[in-house]
Amino acid sequence: MLKDFFLNEVKSGIKKAIENNKLGQLGVNDEYALIIEKPKNPEFGDFAVNVSSMARFAKIAPPVIADAIIEFLSQNSYTVSVVGGFINFKIKEEILSDIIAEILDKKEGYGKNQVKNKEKILLEYVSANPTGPFHIGHGRWAAMGSALANLLRFYGHDVFEEFYINDAGSQIQKLGNSLRIRIQQALGVNVDFPSDELERKNYYPGEYLIPTAKNYLSEHPNTTKDNIDEVPLSELCEFAKKEMEAKQQKLLEDFRVHFDRFYSELDLHKSGKVENGVKALKDKGYIYEQDGAMWFKSTVFGDDQDRVIKKADGSNTYLTADIAYHAEKFDRGFDRLIDIWGADHHGYIARVKASLQALGYNPDMFEVLLGQLVNLLIDGNEVRMGKRKNMVTLDDLIDEVGIDATRYWMCMRNIDVTLDFDIELAKRSTDENPVFYVQYAYARVCSILRNAISPSKVGDEPAPMTEAELKEIETNFDKSLISRTADTAKTLIMKLEEFKSVIALSAENRTVYTICRYVQELAQEFHSFYNANRVIGEDKDLMKARLALMFAIKVVLKNALDILAVSAPEKM
Repeated sequence: MLKDFFLNEVKSGIKKAIENNKLGQLGVNDEYALIIEKPKNPEFGDFAVNVSSMARFAKIAPPVIADAIIEFLSQNSYTVSVVGGFINFKIKEEILSDIIAEILDKKEGYGKNQVKNKEKILLEYVSANPTGPFHIGHGRWAAMGSALANLLRFYGHDVFEEFYINDAGSQIQKLGNSLRIRIQQALGVNVDFPSDELERKNYYPGEYLIPTAKNYLSEHPNTTKDNIDEVPLSELCEFAKKEMEAKQQKLLEDFRVHFDRFYSELDLHKSGKVENGVKALKDKGYIYEQDGAMWFKSTVFGDDQDRVIKKADGSNTYLTADIAYHAEKFDRGFDRLIDIWGADHHGYIARVKASLQALGYNPDMFEVLLGQLVNLLIDGNEVRMGKRKNMVTLDDLIDEVGIDATRYWMCMRNIDVTLDFDIELAKRSTDENPVFYVQYAYARVCSILRNAISPSKVGDEPAPMTEAELKEIETNFDKSLISRTADTAKTLIMKLEEFKSVIALSAENRTVYTICRYVQELAQEFHSFYNANRVIGEDKDLMKARLALMFAIKVVLKNALDILAVSAPEKM
């Protein structure tokens, strides 16, 4: 990355300047900050490093420090100047040509595998109850989680994606009881869900269970209105749960979300690992009894209060299973755990970290990304969502705007910011719609490349180049040609090179929205360049240079869109 290159140049220059007694009292062990940025005035250069923080150690003025350092810079592929305490770097055409050549050489590998310390990461996300369709909030976790997995994998980590099925609680009994009512209705019984709001909370009255009831009757043709009450609740619970799980998993697959494992909470309990986790904490002295309940001494590890893990009636709390589940993740050999939770679970982090530390695991290797939900806007008005009735589902949204728009919009804002999803804007084929704007840039590049060998004009006019010539540009680009377009394409080429640093920062900060922001900026740079410069023309060397640039843009846009799991259409 160019930023790293210039920082390393300065660091090397500092070392040599110290060795030659050019930096006053500055010592090799003095700690100061070197900040690299882009100058506000582009005439100063492409990058600038501020060395002012060294002055307090060197006991000399920042401009003198900068002048001393540049004595020992190579300046082979760049020129330098000093303004105050800044060393300004202006790159030469050699670097620009190297950028294009690297992109065309590495293609889908451009920006990939940069991580120095590869980790085996378990990323858990969505993890919804199998009690109904996904709402649009689940869609945000699905889009962001899968894009984050793609990003971390692209960066060089080993990523395992997991969905934790919350199928061990009372909600499954509610689901079974709700299915019984829907089956009774399908059989002609005059029955409905309770009208009392408090009692109604013990059911799932959404219409999505009507098809499930029909499927049950299809598979159990001997069921009648006279014997439906005799069907065991456990049978109805299992049938409804399996059908909901199948529908959820099918939607995830269609939404380009892949999970390596769907982990059942019920299986976790059956395995004995939950009780073993309680025993392990007790053996280590972190459990005490009070008021008939068992308490975990989580305050020992920084939590604001101790937590109940077994109630007075002998039942476990939600925390009990979560302790066992996260410990089991580490036991499977993962170096780092990353979970995506809703923002309302923020208080839960400290207690899970405390439990991991109590069991001997490193709590710093457990990360939680807290995410805000989604406001769906239609004609500028927010659509209210309910969990049980009149809910807006992810299926509905995908049917309305498509997979690409849904995924892109869900990833477009930082995870800790509430997302306003403008459904009408997401459907528009205009530059105002971010996903259309980016995809159109890709399609436009592809169109230019097609027209290089297939002129759009009708008649016998020969193509500007042959297929062989175009292939030669893509596979064996003559770097010397970049000088023909360096003056007009420099900003665009620099934006292409920025992709590597965007990948690194996005992966390290666990941010996906920065990829969206980058492709929008790249698309803008491309559109600006194309509107001001003709790519296909009579000057063959200039055309070759600009076609190479088109190939490079195509590569970088495709790599970024692949991370987001958004399609890159060649025609629109």
